[in-house]
Amino acid sequence: MEKLPKLTIPVIVGVILLIIVVAKSSITINSGHAGVLYETFHNGVVTDEPPLGEGFHIIAPWNKVFVYEIRQQELSEKMQVLSSNGLEIKLDASAWYQPIREDVAKLHQEKGEDYLQRVIQPAIRSAARSVVGRYTPEQLYSTKRDAIQEEIFEETKKILDEQHIQLNQILVRDVTLPATIKDAIERKLKQEQESLEYEFRLVTADKEAQKVRIEAQGKADANKILSASLTDKILQDKGIDATLELAKSPNAKVVVVGSGDSGLPLILGNN
Repeated sequence: MEKLPKLTIPVIVGVILLIIVVAKSSITINSGHAGVLYETFHNGVVTDEPPLGEGFHIIAPWNKVFVYEIRQQELSEKMQVLSSNGLEIKLDASAWYQPIREDVAKLHQEKGEDYLQRVIQPAIRSAARSVVGRYTPEQLYSTKRDAIQEEIFEETKKILDEQHIQLNQILVRDVTLPATIKDAIERKLKQEQESLEYEFRLVTADKEAQKVRIEAQGKADANKILSASLTDKILQDKGIDATLELAKSPNAKVVVVGSGDSGLPLILGNN
């Protein structure tokens, strides 16, 4: 086997060293992430330039890159808070959040990689305590769940907007009251529902009675008008017309003229 030329060995060593340096100096940023550059021999965290985007990057081997996920993420929280009358309420909620891409370097510099525990969790818990403390258990159980969800979102958002974090939504999945309070509220709601149903039946019955009275009054008024308009002369004319119609019938009959009441004809038939 022939010996390698003397210049070949340094070249091979140089290539190997280059590969090592490139490997240690390169970084790949995955989808939905951004890189914060830390310059060891300069000013530390680079905040005056955009963060490193997705893809392959070469950096000086003495510098560092801290990678942050900037996609929407979810934080689930189970909290114990107090209502306006001091009862303990269990709240199960989720927060949808994401670091603001342009501010991710400041987030790293001011809060660090554990910003979730340092900022987001305390903000949500503080807002939840403040909001739930304004309502009674009855309100939380029935009509105010959507309201407290919106209020917790608004109060948490005010805090996080100043911390380089974007809050997208707060979802209150469940509000759990003490069992005795829950049972009492359900009984009260049932009684209120029964009372409303009873009042509805009373109103319906009253309206039906009014309808009957109106119909009866209408019939009475119609009879009065009809009685006032039926004179003896009109009755006689109607009787004569009826007699003529009956006389046309093929059935056997006897007509006695002037023998009925008021001088009307009297009709005698075989039926």
